[in-house]
Amino acid sequence: MAVLKYEEIAESLRARIAAGEFAPGETIPSGRELADQWDVSRATAIKAVDVLRNDGVVVAKQGTGFVVTETPVARPAGARRAGSARIMGGMPFVRVGTPDWAEPPPRVAVVLGLSPGVQALRRTRILQLPDGSPNSCVEAWFPPEIAEAAPRLADTAPIAEGTTRYVRRQTGRFPVEGVDVTTVRLATEVEADRLGVAPSAPVAVLLHTAYDQEGRPLVCEEGVTPSSLFEQVDTYAM
Repeated sequence: MAVLKYEEIAESLRARIAAGEFAPGETIPSGRELADQWDVSRATAIKAVDVLRNDGVVVAKQGTGFVVTETPVARPAGARRAGSARIMGGMPFVRVGTPDWAEPPPRVAVVLGLSPGVQALRRTRILQLPDGSPNSCVEAWFPPEIAEAAPRLADTAPIAEGTTRYVRRQTGRFPVEGVDVTTVRLATEVEADRLGVAPSAPVAVLLHTAYDQEGRPLVCEEGVTPSSLFEQVDTYAM
């Protein structure tokens, strides 16, 4: 599928940010500058910047323009389909510990097609509400063939171009289908501590799996949200 011009501009900006040309807090070229550089309309240039803004790579700063974000931003696990909050932007988050190799929970191992005892790369983050309090805890599990081919997934530093684009560049694989399974249960002790809720508090668990163009799993994310904060909104034609 052909890459649209605004997507090409957005990808170029991501690569420049990832390379350190624009550090956190620094201003990226304005819409007018991008339009001149790429010989496109200003509307196309602004659309490219909007892609980065929606992905949390840049934020608007009054009187300055758009600057590279200093606070990592992520979306909750799951709900990538049109009409859901997933495509509307993300939340600030903090990384929990460092990415590590561990044996995933049974339901994650099954989805990833891993035999018992086989480890996967785990990246854990806590998404935050505007006041800084926890909204949800997300563990992302990458199968060995993905993690080994994309070594930056094991780094604590954020990946400016985004994990999806980085994995695609490293492996040639990209998500074409997502499967979300929502269940409810009681929080574990670790989850309760991370979320600041009482032990065994009710939580909603969203298991999101992204599959590539050949139907192979790329990542499985388990997002845990206190019942008082969980809301799922679907918009669809009738």
